[in-house]
Order: sequence, then C-alpha cells, then structure tokens
Amino acid sequence: MTTFVDTDLASIAGPVLTPADPAFADEVAGFNAAIRPSPSLVVGATTTGDVAAAVRFAARTGRRVAVQATGHGLVDALDGTVLVSTRRMAGVAIDRAERTARVQAGATWRQVIDAAAPHGLAPLNGSSSGVGVVGYTTGGGLGPMARRFGFAADHVRRFTIVTADGVARDVDERCDPDLFWAVRGGKANLGIVTGIEFGLLPVARFYGGGVFFAADAAAAVLHGWRAWAPTLPDDASTSVALLQLPPDPALPEPLRGRSVVHLRFCHLGTPDEGERLLAPMRALAPALLDAVAEMPYAAIDAVHMDPTTPMPVRDRGITLATLPTEAVDALLAQTGPDAGSPLTMVELRLLGGAIAREPLSPNAVSGRHAAFSVYALGVLAGPTATAVPQRADALAAALQPWAAGEGLVNLLGPADAELVARQWGSRDRDRLRRIARRYDPAGLFAANVPLPA
Repeated sequence: MTTFVDTDLASIAGPVLTPADPAFADEVAGFNAAIRPSPSLVVGATTTGDVAAAVRFAARTGRRVAVQATGHGLVDALDGTVLVSTRRMAGVAIDRAERTARVQAGATWRQVIDAAAPHGLAPLNGSSSGVGVVGYTTGGGLGPMARRFGFAADHVRRFTIVTADGVARDVDERCDPDLFWAVRGGKANLGIVTGIEFGLLPVARFYGGGVFFAADAAAAVLHGWRAWAPTLPDDASTSVALLQLPPDPALPEPLRGRSVVHLRFCHLGTPDEGERLLAPMRALAPALLDAVAEMPYAAIDAVHMDPTTPMPVRDRGITLATLPTEAVDALLAQTGPDAGSPLTMVELRLLGGAIAREPLSPNAVSGRHAAFSVYALGVLAGPTATAVPQRADALAAALQPWAAGEGLVNLLGPADAELVARQWGSRDRDRLRRIARRYDPAGLFAANVPLPA
C-alpha cells in the first residue's frame, strides 16, 4: 500500500491504493468483467469519515469521485477518478419493533435478507441478493415484490450522505428534503450514501420460482404471457425470459447447454391461489423443469436464478407503455429461437400495481408509469461477442414504437447523456438538474448513470 503525506488521505483508516499497488486490481474490479476500472486512486473506505476525506482530497486535487460496492452497476472505466470502494462498510442492523433496517454502504441484499428473516421480515431486494443495497435503492430498486409494495426507494426513511463539500449529512423528509427526494432515484449524482435506513415488510414466505420451457415454445409462451400477466393481482409479480444457457454442471441437467424460456413467478398469497393463477401458463407447453413451490423468503433468488459469478457483459434496457401482439412478434424476430441472436438473456417484466403509485414520500424514481420493461444482456466472449452490442441496440430500436416516456435507470445499461435524460419526465429531470447544481456545482461525482447538464 502506498504511503501518502496528504492530510486527508493520511486520516483514512482503510487502504489507499494506486495502480502500482499489488492489491489495486482486486480492489477496483466490478461484477462486469468487460470493464476494467482505471481510477487514479482507490480508497477502501471503512467509515463515513474515510469517504468524506476521499471526497475532500478529490475536490482539492481536481479529480472526480466515483463509488463502488459490489460493482454490479459498473458501466464506465472511471478513468482518472478517485474511486471510493465501500465493500468494507457492510454493517446491518434490524429493528424488529420498527420493522426497519439500517445498513452501511457496502452491504448486500443477502446480508439484509438473512438478518431480517428470523424476525419474519423481508426487504424489497432485487432479483439477485448479491447486489449492493445502496446502488440498487438509489436507482429505484425493482424487485420480486414490487407490484405489491413498490420500489425499494419508496420505503427509504433516511440516509447519511457525503456531498461534494466533503460534509456528511443526515437527510430525511424534513432535513434537506430536496436532497432526500433526488437521491431516491437519482443514483450517485448528488453524493456518496454511506448509510441508509428503510422499512421492512412482514413477509416470511412466498409461492414462486421458475418454470422452464423448450425454446421452440417461445412464441406460444410469450404470447400467452402477454395476455395473462396483466390479469394478475398486485400480490403476484412475473417476468419471462429467453435464455441461452451454458453447459454448466451447476445447472439442473434438463437445462444445461440449452436455449429455454424461463417463466418467473412470485406470489405473496396462499399456495392454492398461486397454483390457480399460474395454471394457464403451465398449460401452454410441456415444462422441462417446474421449480415453483412455497418457499421461505430467504430463498427468493430461486425466482430469477441470476448468475453469481462475474462475467463480461453488455446490457440494454427499455420500458414499454403497451405490449401488443406486434411488440412480442418484434421481440421474437430479433431474439427468438430462429433469430440467431447472440444475446444470453432477454427478459420481459410486468410492471404496474404499486410500482405505478406515488409513494407517501415522493421521490425521483423514474419509469413508474411504464407497463412493462425489457432487459437484454449478452456475454462478451466467444465468436458472437462482437455482435452483442449491435443486437441489444437493435432490439431496443425494434420495440421503440411501443416505448414508454420514461425508463428504469438501474436497467438502462451504457448510455449517453441524451439517453439518460430521457429516463425522467421533463419536470423531474429539471428538478434533478437544479438540485445537482446546488449540491455539486462543479460536477465532482462521476456516477454510473450521469445526469445530463
């Protein structure tokens, strides 16, 4: 580890590393192995004080600041920045009586799920419990219970954030209300969140999991899902994905090395009601594997079965206002079993329900009024790697006639300023810009989803 004489850096308890340090590469690595971060300096923060010192140093030396916990949201190499790594700040505290969790910046959803479960409580985590809490939540946070309870950001009560002046602020609806509104949806554009408190839900179990069909059933399943999904009650969330699976021995034998259609389902009512709701989809085609059952909430990863190992990927997301037959046909033409698509996954997700309702404490979360989301991902390896970005963009272009006016920033993928600007409606976008100019007038923070100037 490099020794520094700078006053702020010398006060940092965690490691401060330059590219010359042997531990630098591991410290900066993110979940997307296609992107190799190249900051000028990385600070392994252990406290809010460490984060504040790193921000002051960056501002004083003319560098920008970025933040990373698990690195799931990494879309940029962060050249020349001071990167604050928060993975050591992983504390989780559950208040059973208040039904709240208070977590530090580097905590993952798996830590919160495991801490809350003994109390019969659950957080509004996403499809993968290995994702960091803070980055997911500040981008809105769309998970398997979202149609019943809304976005994760809707349940935030307060947070601690280090702003561009190097000051740590405790923020809630009454203290810095504009900042409280903006950070819940505005990602890391306003500062570095070092602690966050949010409500938990009285959920101990669910009926759900996945049903896998052969790829030749894709048209029948997607068209059937298009008609079926909007009839579901808010207690049910669902998505359907076209997957090209590797010959991985960790996968169930019927799925290894196959192209499949994966129906995802999560129901918070009784198993009998869940079976009744799911019956029309089960009847569409023979299942290769049906793994839907009643499960403890701690098994929520079984719904999406997201990969847990870093890999090089390119992703792209779009939201839809409507999903007519023609939109499904357009999707299948680009990525169906006969399309020769290089994409590893293309997911259609039902929105609506509580997602579409304004929370008691309004926030800057975008995409609230979309009806569906489409998210595509391809692995940048092997002979089809170079075709992945073009096909992902072509899919988004093919679905543009049915696009919603706003998008989901956590599922956007790499984007220029113009595309980022379109994720919010004009009123919220203008308000975000005004608040960003107030709290970060020099544009110190280099966020994964940067607000346009």
